[in-house]
Amino acid sequence: MFWRFISFFACQLVGGLAGWYLTFPVRGVAGALAGVVLGATGWFLIDLSRGLRLLRWLRAGDVSDVALTTGLWGEVCDRARRLIRAREQMTRESENRLQEFLAAFQASPNGVVLLDAQGQIEWFNQMAATHFGLDAQRDVLQHFGNLVRDPGFAAYFAGHDYRGELIMQGRESTPARPVKLSVHLHRYGEGRLLLLSRDVTALEQAEAMRRDFVANVSHEIRTPLTVLGGFVETLQTLPLTDEERERYLALMAQQAQRMQTLVNDLLTLSRLEGSPPPGASDWMSMPALMRQLEQDAHALTAVLNPSSDRLHHLEFVSLLAGDIAGAPNELLSAMSNLVSNAIRYTPPGGEIRVRAFLLPDGRAEFSVQDTGPGIAPEHIPRLTERFYRVDRSRSRDTGGTGLGLAIVKHVAQRHGAELKIESAPGKGSVFTIIFPANRVRSERTSTGRTAVVGING
Repeated sequence: MFWRFISFFACQLVGGLAGWYLTFPVRGVAGALAGVVLGATGWFLIDLSRGLRLLRWLRAGDVSDVALTTGLWGEVCDRARRLIRAREQMTRESENRLQEFLAAFQASPNGVVLLDAQGQIEWFNQMAATHFGLDAQRDVLQHFGNLVRDPGFAAYFAGHDYRGELIMQGRESTPARPVKLSVHLHRYGEGRLLLLSRDVTALEQAEAMRRDFVANVSHEIRTPLTVLGGFVETLQTLPLTDEERERYLALMAQQAQRMQTLVNDLLTLSRLEGSPPPGASDWMSMPALMRQLEQDAHALTAVLNPSSDRLHHLEFVSLLAGDIAGAPNELLSAMSNLVSNAIRYTPPGGEIRVRAFLLPDGRAEFSVQDTGPGIAPEHIPRLTERFYRVDRSRSRDTGGTGLGLAIVKHVAQRHGAELKIESAPGKGSVFTIIFPANRVRSERTSTGRTAVVGING
C-alpha cells in the first residue's frame, strides 16, 4: 500500500513539474496544476487496466497463468491464486471421498437407493438395480414407487413409519423360484431417504423349512403313536380272538417299523450334516454297486406288486467298469433311495432304467429314469427339502418318510457331486448324480462295448 501511494504521488509530481516547465513563465502555476491532474489521471488509467487484467484472470479461473506479479493488484492476484488452488484441492479431496463412498456402496451386498424428499431416485448401486430392475440411464429422478409398483411398498412409503422393514417380492420372482426382498427406509439429511434392500430368500426358505420340519416330525411321529396307543388300549380292554390279536399286532409292528425308519433317516441326516466329508482314499466298485442296487430293486418290486404279471420293468445298464471314491454306505444309501423312489412312485408295469457311465471329461454319471406320473415344475426346486411331498397321501401309502431326497442331496454335496432333477407331468422323471473326475477311477473294457449289469422284464 505504501508503494502504491508513492507511485500515485510520483505521477502527480512528474505531471506538475512537466506542466510548470512547459507553460513557464506565462502560466506556470496553472500548467503545474493541469500537469498534476493529468498525472493522476494517467496513474488511474494504468491502475484501472491492471485491475481489468486481474478481473479477466479471475473470470477465466486459470491458476496456471499469473495475471500480475507486482503491486497491490499483484498481491491480490497471488492471494486469489492461492485461495483458488486450496479450494480446488479441497474439491478434489471431497470428490475422491465421494467416489470412495459410492464405490463402497457399489461393493455392498445390499441394494442402496438414495431418494429425495419427494421419493425420486438420486442414485442407486448395481445390487439395487438387480433387485428392482432399475436402469441408471433411464430411472434417475423417477419416483421410486412408480417403478416398483408394489402395494406393500406403497403403503409402507405412505405410512412414514420406517422403524420396521418390509418383506416384498423381488423383480425376478416366479412361482418356481420365489425371490423375497427385505426393504428398509432410513431418514437422513433434509427430508431425504436411504433405502436398503437385501435378498432374504434363503432366510425365508430356511425359516419355512424349520417350521415345516417341526410340524412334519410332530405329525409323522404322532400318527403312528396314535395308532399304537389305540391298538394297545384295544388289546387291554377288549377280548380278542387269536386271529384279531395277530392282525392288531401286525399293524402295530408296521407302525413301529414306520417310526423306526423315520428315526433312522433323521439320524442319517444328522450324521451326514455333522461329520467331515468322506476322503478320496476309499473306493467302491461301480459294477458291484449296480448289482446290489439291482437285487434290492427286484426284491422291492416283488413286495410292492405280489402279482407277477404286474412287476416293474427294470433295466440296469453300466458303461462304467471303474470305481467311485467315497463312503460306500453313503453312496449305496443315496443311489438306493433314487431307485426305490422310482419303484414306489411308478405304477405297476412301468419302466425304470438305471444307468452309470463315464462322461467325456472324466466325470461319472449315475441316473434313474422312470415312467411315473412326473412332477410339476414348481415342485422341483423343493423336492430335496426335508418332508416335502408333492402328494402327501400317496407318499405315505408307499411307505416314504419324505427324507430320501434330502439324504441324496447331502450325500451328493459331501462327495462334491451334483444332483439334477428333470421331470414333467405325464412324462416321468430323471434323477441324476454327476460325480467329479477326481472321484472317478475308470477301467474301460478292451472292446469298449456296453456292459449290461442286469435286465428284468
